[in-house]
Amino acid sequence: MKKITIIGINYYPEDSAIGLYTTEKAEYLVSKGFDVTVITGFPYYPQWQIRQDYKLKSYLVKEIINGVKVYRSKQYVPKDPTFIKRIIHLISFTFGNFINLFKVGKPDIVISIIPFTTSSLLGWFLKKRYNNVKHWVHIQDFEFDAAIDSGLLNGNKKSVIKGLQSIEKFVLKKADMVSSISFGMINKLKSKTETSTYYLTNWIDVKKFSDETLKTHKYLSSDKFKILYSGNIGAKQDWVFFIKFLNFLNKINDVEVIVVGEGAEKENLLSKINGYDFVKHYNLVPYDDLPSLLSSADLHILFQKAEVIDTVMPSKILGMMASSRPSIVTGNLKSEVAKVFNNSNGGFYFDGTVIDDIIKQIVILKENKNMRLKLGENAKNYVEEKYSKDKVLNKFICKLKNF
Repeated sequence: MKKITIIGINYYPEDSAIGLYTTEKAEYLVSKGFDVTVITGFPYYPQWQIRQDYKLKSYLVKEIINGVKVYRSKQYVPKDPTFIKRIIHLISFTFGNFINLFKVGKPDIVISIIPFTTSSLLGWFLKKRYNNVKHWVHIQDFEFDAAIDSGLLNGNKKSVIKGLQSIEKFVLKKADMVSSISFGMINKLKSKTETSTYYLTNWIDVKKFSDETLKTHKYLSSDKFKILYSGNIGAKQDWVFFIKFLNFLNKINDVEVIVVGEGAEKENLLSKINGYDFVKHYNLVPYDDLPSLLSSADLHILFQKAEVIDTVMPSKILGMMASSRPSIVTGNLKSEVAKVFNNSNGGFYFDGTVIDDIIKQIVILKENKNMRLKLGENAKNYVEEKYSKDKVLNKFICKLKNF
């Protein structure tokens, strides 16, 4: 039985994005006989506030959740996550959990989850503390590259990021294995380090999308053509394009746009969609309700900023495709997601400048149910073959056993 320590800021009861995947990974390892410990923060994402049931807990907390030993340190969480406040957020998580490093026993393998890059610095410290410990760094998001590619940095921000990039370079060099969630991100990794790489994609439990067990979700119960965005409302999505899209969509009858999500840009977005009577917003649903929600849509949308190439592989794509519904996605045509849609024939990918083409495609889909069914079937078959939970995690376990 190998002992695994996982370090990362997001964990249960967070049930979306990175927190979901880290939790499922840890619990799957336990189910296969591994002894798993997690060092993490207090749950706060995507609301950007510590959950009510954790607010009164002490600074350091130990829990046992579904067989996983969990050590937490209460980090600073800003209500308005500006650049400087995000850096303080990162630092508070790092220093608090440095204490927790001395509370865990010697593992065989340390797995550090990025973001934050400093999680891998903590992993390196734990490796140095003990002999014969392997360090595996898993990158869910190139947090600094995305900021640089988006052109968001200048002045002092740039110098701070350069300092953090030097930490990134150091920990990647010192790691025994580095992995990431897309082939494009693996190629970027190879440009950053000579350390061995492994493709560890995110996954989806397709069985939860069984048509026999799903009911129409109450948020999408109208008879109109329902277009859904579900996920984080953050800076990586192109909300300027989204508003432009609404202005064009306004001319089409019997269409409803539903936004289900929370995040740093939520209040800003809500102020802009106030005047559109065909647009509705709801906060995120529990993870168990997600298959019903996604499967109740007629069409999924995801508008990404075109400047960012292969620094992010949105996990929400897998749920969208597993729901057997087509998707319209925008972003950079060289991205991994573009290749997924080209290969799967499960929807349409645009570069984010051709609004007329997108609207025309929506009109066609609205009128052609058979086309929607075929695209949805293609999407679900693709993710079942490439991204099913058991296939991905069983391969990962084989790699760990020989690591």
